[in-house]
Amino acid sequence: MTDLSRRDLLAGAAGFLGGAALAGLPLAADGQGAAAPAAAGAAPAPPAPRPVAPLDATKMPGAPTAALGARSEYFAPTRIPNGTPVGSSRTPLQDLTGTITPSDLHFERHHAGIPTLDPERHTLTIHGLVDRPMSFTVDDIKRFPQITRTYFIECSGNGGAGYRDPKPDTTPQPLAGLFSTSEWTGVPLATLFREVGVKPDASWFLAEGGDACKLARSIPIAKAWDDAMIVWAQNGEPLRPAQGYPMRLLLPGFEGNSNVKWLRRLELGTKPWMTRWETSKYTDPMPDGTARIFTFEIDAKSVITSPCYPNTIPSQGWRSVNGLAWSGRGRITRVEVSVDGGTTWHDAELLNTPQPKSTVRFQYMWNWQGTDATLLSRATDSAGYVQPTRTAMIAERGEYTDYHYNQIIGWKVDRSGAVTFHGET
Repeated sequence: MTDLSRRDLLAGAAGFLGGAALAGLPLAADGQGAAAPAAAGAAPAPPAPRPVAPLDATKMPGAPTAALGARSEYFAPTRIPNGTPVGSSRTPLQDLTGTITPSDLHFERHHAGIPTLDPERHTLTIHGLVDRPMSFTVDDIKRFPQITRTYFIECSGNGGAGYRDPKPDTTPQPLAGLFSTSEWTGVPLATLFREVGVKPDASWFLAEGGDACKLARSIPIAKAWDDAMIVWAQNGEPLRPAQGYPMRLLLPGFEGNSNVKWLRRLELGTKPWMTRWETSKYTDPMPDGTARIFTFEIDAKSVITSPCYPNTIPSQGWRSVNGLAWSGRGRITRVEVSVDGGTTWHDAELLNTPQPKSTVRFQYMWNWQGTDATLLSRATDSAGYVQPTRTAMIAERGEYTDYHYNQIIGWKVDRSGAVTFHGET
């Protein structure tokens, strides 16, 4: 780690101003990048031919060991890519179990492509209202005491496909796939702030990424003293390039865009910088003429991932209705499931111990009798917040809000067992 000269700081500031001048990258109205090549609710592509297995695997040797493990040929989940170079890819929630998202299936969101950064040359500079402006290499940061925590990250535009124009042929992937959960390893940001010495009047910090658009967000400094992390590892290995290699900012429970990837600079100050990412983007006009701004926390949310479109329930009888629930304001304390469109609700079983700003998988055992049904889920968190209906959200925020969709959603089951998306609540 090195102290910074005034010349170095001025050069860094000039770089930021250059990034601030970079505008006009094409984004859709919902903040999700260029339009997808197919409609969000489009039916999935026909499956690939089924692999051929020997009739009796005990009669012949199996495959040899390999340098890297591979998934079974009979299980091939994929993300849905969207846009170039401004783009995203969505996690196939309907194909996964448990709560941890495999690293290669973690959703992506970037605004100028994925940069290639040399970990031996990349540094994180901390300056502004500090006693000792410093630059840290990745190795410098790894020398500090590290922690490992499990948190979700969710793009604040996640769920738009089920809010504005719900379509019956929508799977959980385009509906809620800008959401993933991982085990993260790094150091508390508070540790680095103590190293540089934060001045008493500092109340905000600017986080800037090392990608081509120099994405920058203003963050209240209280988050740094709470649970913010500088992370370099995910699910037991170095960050994947799309997740911010060699280091990123992790703000548990905050909207995904604020978790700046490819982190290169933190500047401390007394007020927000009002970057384009918190003025023209990630700000919501309200029906009364005001605007929602700095809406960092992700509200309680849930999604049923099985059964879902394009499933067909093959027979009557007992069936597991299960899915995921999460909240950026604390722990999930309760998930309820309705099989009659919200007329009655039943407590679901939480299959793992709820942790702050992390994910739980829930399950409700349902005895389907071959009648029409509407399956819904509703989450409650430790702050007492209850997931709202779509009707309630529209009444509060309007039909054309762009961010923080957390309305109750679900699935219709007809008498044949066919399952389609249900977004009208």
